[in-house]
Order: sequence, then C-alpha cells, then structure tokens
Amino acid sequence: MAKENVDIVINLYQKWLDEWNARNAAGMTHLFAENGNLIGFDGSQIIGKDELLDVLGNIFSHHPTAAYVALIREIRLLSPGVAWLKADVGMVPAGKDDINPALNAVQTMIAVKDEDAWKISVFQNTPAAFHALPELSQRMTADLREVLRNG
Repeated sequence: MAKENVDIVINLYQKWLDEWNARNAAGMTHLFAENGNLIGFDGSQIIGKDELLDVLGNIFSHHPTAAYVALIREIRLLSPGVAWLKADVGMVPAGKDDINPALNAVQTMIAVKDEDAWKISVFQNTPAAFHALPELSQRMTADLREVLRNG
C-alpha cells in the first residue's frame, strides 16, 4: 500500500477516535460513507449517516462514554481505493485514568475512496474476551497501557 494511502487511512481512523473521545456525533458521521455500517461492541448495527448521527447523538447525550486508546496492528490495501485497518483498543472510563480491561476490543475499519476523499464504509468493534487465552488479554492491556502512558 502506498505510504500516502497508509497515512490517509491512519488519519481517518485517528479522526474517528478523536471525534468519539470528543463525543462529537456530527464529526463522526462526517467520516462515514453515505451507506456506511457501524457494528457496535454489543453487536448492534447502525446503517447510514442519518441513523449514525441519531444513535451516536443519543448515546453521547445519555451516557458518560469512555475514551479510546488505540494501537494499530495492521493495514491492508484490498484493492485500489479500498483499505482494511485492524487495531486493538482499550477504554478509559469517564473520570478515570486507566484502561478498564473488560472493555478491550479489536476494531476493524474498511475505508473506501469516494471521489477524492476516503470514508469509512464498515466499522466493527469486537470485544476482546480471549476466553481460552487470558494471557492475550493481559498482553493487550499492557500494550494499551503503554500507549496511554506515552501518548
């Protein structure tokens, strides 16, 4: 994948996290393709920008959401104009200064180039439970705490 496209996809993902952390539903919605699909931590699906704005706005107005800390693990160009990103994430609950390991997740994002801009087509947030391999959970938490400490 060309370095410029890697940087664009990383920046798109980082903007997504920044907008979540700022509790900005409109900013998050702007990053999505018109028919984008968000699959939440609980398996819920949000399809399209209008529904995304409504659901995220409702979440931010009724819940003190935790802030994301992320570590990008992989990026692949699937075809010209289509990229896949995978990241490990932890969440720092509101008013706290450390990650809650029970909220660790693996996020995947498919980004598509729409005319001249890259947009999020699919975003999935999967709990990182690691039921049979607790050492993976401990390693992920340690890696994310390192990111949290070092910015």
